[in-house]
Amino acid sequence: MAVEVGGSSPALERFADARVLVVDDNGANLQLLVTLLTRAGLRHIVTASDGESALQLIREMSPDLVLLDLRMPKLDGYAVLSELRSSEEAQYLPVLVLTADLTKEAVHRALDLGARDFLTKPFDATEVVLRVRNLLEMRALHCTLREHNIALAEELEKRRAQDEELTRLLRERIERIEAVLASPDALSTVFQPIVRLRDLEPVGLEALSRFSAAPQRPPDVWFGEASSVGLGPELESKALQRAIAFIDALPSQAFLAVNVSPEFVLSRKLDVLADFPACDRLVLELTEHAAVEDYALIQERLAPFRERGARVAIDDTGAGFASLRHLLLLQPEVIKLDLSITRGVDHDPARRALASALVGFAKDVGAHLIAEGVETARELETLAALGIEWAQGFHLGKPQPLPIG
Repeated sequence: MAVEVGGSSPALERFADARVLVVDDNGANLQLLVTLLTRAGLRHIVTASDGESALQLIREMSPDLVLLDLRMPKLDGYAVLSELRSSEEAQYLPVLVLTADLTKEAVHRALDLGARDFLTKPFDATEVVLRVRNLLEMRALHCTLREHNIALAEELEKRRAQDEELTRLLRERIERIEAVLASPDALSTVFQPIVRLRDLEPVGLEALSRFSAAPQRPPDVWFGEASSVGLGPELESKALQRAIAFIDALPSQAFLAVNVSPEFVLSRKLDVLADFPACDRLVLELTEHAAVEDYALIQERLAPFRERGARVAIDDTGAGFASLRHLLLLQPEVIKLDLSITRGVDHDPARRALASALVGFAKDVGAHLIAEGVETARELETLAALGIEWAQGFHLGKPQPLPIG
């Protein structure tokens, strides 16, 4: 009698490809079982007539199921079960015991040695196929679970390695920033002149940080890294203190522009200016392109310094979504036109139109307008014609240590 093996689960779909070993010293039993299993759809059936041959075949073929007779000469089924239980190669290899002895002693002994199920002799065709199918399904599910566990273990190991690498990188970043903070020479200050376009006279200087520490990289990368490890305000504080220490070396009529991020302002590190006697000569440039969550709080933290004469500038105006909101909500005294607008303004009508609009805006709100990144005489001429009041850039003077020649 043939038994249909259907269904759509992954385990049942692999039924026909399962490797089955049938072990019995009775040739007639072997032939009967092979016939029944072949009719059920199994294609990979191997037989053995003794325990030693069975163990050898198990090592060679890694079967998915063993049908094992208990009563065999020399190495019987119990000995085979005992050998399998101690073998790592037979991890969850289901064994279906073939026996006519269903006494409690025989059943308990077989179960204790790892047998999963029993087939009694003489065999019932339907029972043979159903028990084989059930054990193969359990085997397939076990293999799927084991593969999943292996994949999960590999993923966990990968995540652990990634976490360790991130921790190492974080530690290295913190150590780099802390080394700069501790060193008297790792951070220095250069100054770039800001000139009045009407007569090209300097009206101020922007303080810019430079780093001598390894690795060599731009200042914004250093400040970005410091911010990423929670040390941004500390590094900005050091840069600010270095810059304002030069106030007396600047021309008496010139202001000093220093870069500060909203993060720095909110951290209260700006309080290093509490006893600074020349706040009226400072322009605090808000440098960050990210959105500010609480403009009222920024205004509150800036208010004491503005009351003492400090001015606020919005840096990189026109370069990102944040700068325009800064203009409206922080009401700066100085607006800095981003170099992406300045660069090529002499031959780009769109840039000229945007610059002209900002000139009008600055006049309407009573703010000074500085064009950044001026690199050519034609750019300078165009900006002056548009009514730009102040400018800075390599064409007008490169950043350099004091004194500026």
